[in-house]
Amino acid sequence: MRAHLRVARPVADVARATAMYREGLGFAVVGAFRDHEGFDGVMLGHEGLGWHLELTACRAHPVAPAPTPEDLLVFYLPDAAPWRAACERALAAGFCEVAPFNPYWAAQGRTFADADGYRVVLQNASWANRERAP
Repeated sequence: MRAHLRVARPVADVARATAMYREGLGFAVVGAFRDHEGFDGVMLGHEGLGWHLELTACRAHPVAPAPTPEDLLVFYLPDAAPWRAACERALAAGFCEVAPFNPYWAAQGRTFADADGYRVVLQNASWANRERAP
């Protein structure tokens, strides 16, 4: 099955979260809506990818963000210099570095939390999907 993946997260402040992800992670706005049945939202990603991140807020009944320490977005950056630059941009944009709950992520990566507590791992490694027998 081929499908487009949307990861949707409620945030306390759509504009603040959008700025953090655009400045810190280099995302582009690929869609947005205002007051769509009471919801505001922004879709972030890059043109041509099979996924995007949606940040939403409900005007009438706000949903408090409730991330867990294992609620992660993981980005694999195999080259050291771009990985280091991405880590610095994340900090400059307001992400806070946090210790990962799973120590695996500390071996080759750094974990950051956004203003709502959602975690992003910048992993200095490559990844390729491969089918594996069960």
